[in-house]
Amino acid sequence: MIPSPAVTGPVDPDDLVRDYPRPWRIDPTDLAGRVATGRRVVVLDDDPTGTQSVADVPVLTRWEADDLAWAFAQDTPGFFLLTNSRSLAEADAVARGEEVATAVARAAAAAGVDHVLVSRSDSTLRGHFPAEVDVLVRAGADAGRPVDGIVVVPAMIEPGRLTVGSVHWMRTPDGMIPVSHSEFARDATFGYRNADLRDWVAEKTGGRIPRGSVATVTLADLRGGGPDRVAEILSGLTQAQPVVVDAATDDDLRVLVDALLVAEAAGRRFVYRSGPSFVRARLGQSARAPLTAPDLRTGPPDGADVRTPVPHGLVVVGSHVGLTTRQLDRLRAAGGVTEAELDVPTLLDPARRETHVRDTAGEVADLLGGAADVVLRTSRTLVTGADADESLAIARTVSAAMVDVVAEVAARVRPAWVVAKGGITSSDTATGALGIARAWARGTLLPGIVSVWEPVAGPARGVPYVVFAGNVGDDDGLVAAVSTLRGTR
Repeated sequence: MIPSPAVTGPVDPDDLVRDYPRPWRIDPTDLAGRVATGRRVVVLDDDPTGTQSVADVPVLTRWEADDLAWAFAQDTPGFFLLTNSRSLAEADAVARGEEVATAVARAAAAAGVDHVLVSRSDSTLRGHFPAEVDVLVRAGADAGRPVDGIVVVPAMIEPGRLTVGSVHWMRTPDGMIPVSHSEFARDATFGYRNADLRDWVAEKTGGRIPRGSVATVTLADLRGGGPDRVAEILSGLTQAQPVVVDAATDDDLRVLVDALLVAEAAGRRFVYRSGPSFVRARLGQSARAPLTAPDLRTGPPDGADVRTPVPHGLVVVGSHVGLTTRQLDRLRAAGGVTEAELDVPTLLDPARRETHVRDTAGEVADLLGGAADVVLRTSRTLVTGADADESLAIARTVSAAMVDVVAEVAARVRPAWVVAKGGITSSDTATGALGIARAWARGTLLPGIVSVWEPVAGPARGVPYVVFAGNVGDDDGLVAAVSTLRGTR
């Protein structure tokens, strides 16, 4: 019996799936071949951490026609397009979604390919839902390709963000808890009350879509009926009806993708709202071993680089979740780092901000030439606003200051590698500070999490760029990632 989301204590993970059949097996190689002949998958990523489950996939951070043409020309089943919309107010996120969907549709038509859109967001349910999905549904209708169903599949397998019985769970050191009991559910901007995804959809849509109108694909469907049963459910969706999908293993996700390919081949159209693990399956990939230090050696930068190369790396920490703070504490304890701090209250004072940023940039550049890797972090006391929009505005101000510091540092010296900790931080550092417009997501530093980008051109070419979400990994995760980059692990 699956415990209710009202449980007050952690649950053994084996208890969640005890009453279900074993996973249905789909041959990964066969599935990959079918994916390659299907619609091109365009993943609209609301922060850069969505790439943390894939390998050798193109990434764009802008949507100009030439960038999209480059991505569609690559011999891959899909690509990521970073919208960074989670850092925006909802109205701005909607406007960006409309702009991106239009640009992608034009580029796909120019390339002569059909495509499907994935709205990739947080596996702990934070983000602009349903607004971002509604944009894509409208875009489909305007293009004469009405959407039959909205497939909601937030699972992220490796860190234990699983959906069972339509309830979304997350692993903690003590066991599994409904995500509604986690710190993420109390997010100042994207908080929620429900872990049952049917109730979550009703909550987030303000009752526009009631619980009873949300279809389900359960583990019983995935493991008992297999692809035929799931395809039957999907084929019954009309008029952008949401369906929430269970997933406890990668095998469950492969069954879902198998059924989706059948439904899409029959002319059905879906929009996806997902966590990272579904994207991996939808691209026909399986989990790969983490990268090692030799894998991270890339080519030299374009042209003559007048900057001073330094043997040390830069860790940029913007996330304030408790896990990030614990990971940072472990990195300190492990040694080999020195720190520079951006004080948030000072950054919020217009009279002092510019001087503080300039002084901090000089400090970081000098420290990188010393004897240790450098951590650039914000002060650890979280400052929030009176409401969700004000909290986002504060986050944007702080992130902009972090970008200014890293940009000034990168203009002076060339770090051996850069780690960006936190979703908004990693997006803004990539685009604003390092000028990364096109890259390849080459793999991960930890199993299924912590993505490594290889910038294609510009000042960051040849510098491994590590996208490390604030809410993933165990307490030693940052130590493990940095140790790999140093070549000591």
